[in-house]
Amino acid sequence: MNFTHRILANKLENTTKTFSAVYLDGPRQCGKSTLVQNLLPADKTNYMTFDSNIIRTSAKKDPEAFIFGLPKDRLNIIDEVQRVPSIHLLIKKTIDEKRLKGQGKALFLLTGSANIFGLPNLAKAMVGRMALLNLFPFSTAEINNSKANFMEKLWNNNLTIKNYKHANLIETIKSATFPEIALNKNIDRGVWMDSYIDTILERDAAEFAKIRKPELILQLLASLSCRVGSLLNNDNVMNETGLNQITYEKYKTFCNNVYLTFELQPWAKPNKLNKRFVKSKKIYFTDANFLCFLLRRDINDLYKNDPSQMGHIFENFIAAEIIKSISPLPDKYYVSHFNPVRGDGKETDFIIEKDNGETIAIEVKLDSSLNEKDFKNLETCKNIIGAKFKKGFVLYTGTDLVPFGENFWAVPVNFLWE
Repeated sequence: MNFTHRILANKLENTTKTFSAVYLDGPRQCGKSTLVQNLLPADKTNYMTFDSNIIRTSAKKDPEAFIFGLPKDRLNIIDEVQRVPSIHLLIKKTIDEKRLKGQGKALFLLTGSANIFGLPNLAKAMVGRMALLNLFPFSTAEINNSKANFMEKLWNNNLTIKNYKHANLIETIKSATFPEIALNKNIDRGVWMDSYIDTILERDAAEFAKIRKPELILQLLASLSCRVGSLLNNDNVMNETGLNQITYEKYKTFCNNVYLTFELQPWAKPNKLNKRFVKSKKIYFTDANFLCFLLRRDINDLYKNDPSQMGHIFENFIAAEIIKSISPLPDKYYVSHFNPVRGDGKETDFIIEKDNGETIAIEVKLDSSLNEKDFKNLETCKNIIGAKFKKGFVLYTGTDLVPFGENFWAVPVNFLWE
């Protein structure tokens, strides 16, 4: 498989050189192993993976001998580090000893298919010693060999009127996915997805999360797939799946921790988290193609015959692209949804904030043309957020990048990669 440039690469390389350890997490099969093996010359790294039975067994049998036997003059890359929890404290010990000698940089690059907060032992051991970075499946920019970051452009660029060629939306969504199926046009995607979820249920759910009935996770995912883009009513999902509250929260947290799904908080005014307009989160899937797989729907059929459901797929696709695009940026960004009053129809799909409170808003429309009404929700955002509101955008499937009033723009989907 050819190596495709990842927009996170520069940030990962710089962070690796300046921190004692880096933990790179992300969903299975998103390209973590390929990225870390192509990050630096082979003579400067020592790569191993705990997906290898012999390496994993060695580390489990004698963790101390394993860690202290690692090369001292190379960056030690340990793939799928969550599979051997017994080495976490020993990594900490090694880092602390190196720090005392003034050699505390670029020691470990760890990867895992689980969110660090789902690995409390590793998180606790590495406080103050480790940087956290996230990698996701291919973005549209990456699969189109573009180094442009659309979120950076929305924040920093002075937009100018431009006409784009009409984008093939279906092929765009299908290509922004896991590397193996994005780069292999002949692969049976249904078979691949079946194998993918089986691996997560049989290995991660049982080994990592100690879940006794992993088959119920698939049932939960099917239920959540029908609620993408809507306010998540937990009671309804529990009633539909038959899960009690404790089990439901555990299973949903697992899905988030292994990056099958992610949730967006409702927007609240800065320093007034108790003043959220609604309390419900929204749930999305990290990969829109996986979402279609769970729905058992072909995306071509959805586009032709079910515009309502296709609208939810398009919104999920943009949600994933936002998450992918903010990960490599140097600043911290917070993504939420905006819903001032339940049922008033004034909600906006995505709010992106910086630490200083500066905010942009994005509305998603599965339409090839827009009018002033499509910007009404953004006007509501602007009026409520006030001076911190910088720009508002409607992402749509048309071809013209044009302004719709002060700081409002209609943005074609092509802007994601061109």
